Amino acid sequence: MKLATILTVHGMRVVALKDLDCVDLHASDPSLPRTLKGLIEGGPDCLRRAAVAMEKPWSVKIPARGVQFLPPIPDPNKIICIGLNYRDHALEQGAAVPKEPVVFSKFATTLIGHEHAIELPPASSEVDFEAELVVVIGKRGRRIKEADAMEYVAGYMVGHDVSARDWQKKKEGKQWLLGKSFDTFAPTGPWLVTADDVKDPHQLDISLRLNDQVMQESNTSQLIFSIPALLAYITQVFTVEPGDLLFTGTPSGVGFARTPPLFLKAGDVVEVEIQGLGTLRNPVVRGS
Repeated sequence: MKLATILTVHGMRVVALKDLDCVDLHASDPSLPRTLKGLIEGGPDCLRRAAVAMEKPWSVKIPARGVQFLPPIPDPNKIICIGLNYRDHALEQGAAVPKEPVVFSKFATTLIGHEHAIELPPASSEVDFEAELVVVIGKRGRRIKEADAMEYVAGYMVGHDVSARDWQKKKEGKQWLLGKSFDTFAPTGPWLVTADDVKDPHQLDISLRLNDQVMQESNTSQLIFSIPALLAYITQVFTVEPGDLLFTGTPSGVGFARTPPLFLKAGDVVEVEIQGLGTLRNPVVRGS
């Protein structure tokens, strides 16, 4: 199933994508939660009921054309990010291939949806692009065993880890958190694809286009640390919860590693595409 959060004249709605329509799940079955995070928290039975509601002849449909997509999960408790998780990306910036995952975070105020604008902040002149597969956590877990980790995955999304390199790399002490956490620096969407509809998340083509020119092109088979390995590693430290987002890292081709460096500018359009998950498109504007 493709599940999304959209904005309508009646407010925010969680929908399932079916053909050319968005099925309003709560309106079609009032027993279903009003948010996508709530739907995930409800577990497999809740998702099954959503699938049934989507197929009802009397389901409430909204034409998908022209719909305003919000971040599928606009209110995660945590946004967890992994750095240097593609071998070619580590090598292109002269970094050693990590022996353990490099973990950082972003704030929820970074989240924007499909077609929403990435704002270039006045405080940075080196804003970069990073295509990423995002894992959405499906149930609460602590000290997860690698063999059991995929049971904790609700689904997957296309993500974009926008990064202010001058903050991340040039500030004293290197400000990874701040460099990654400017408002609008985490586009996600357009929708979430449930785990049962993704045969193998470690075999997906991933690419990023800047103004129709391919900048990044790889496959998730190139991840250094797999999704189970990442979940086993991070949950030694903290509990993951339904709706948490895990950005899994970016392949080579980022702007700062190019000669000369290439950073985002107002008027650009960035598209991140992942096989089977869709295309996330965001224009770039100058923030004030």
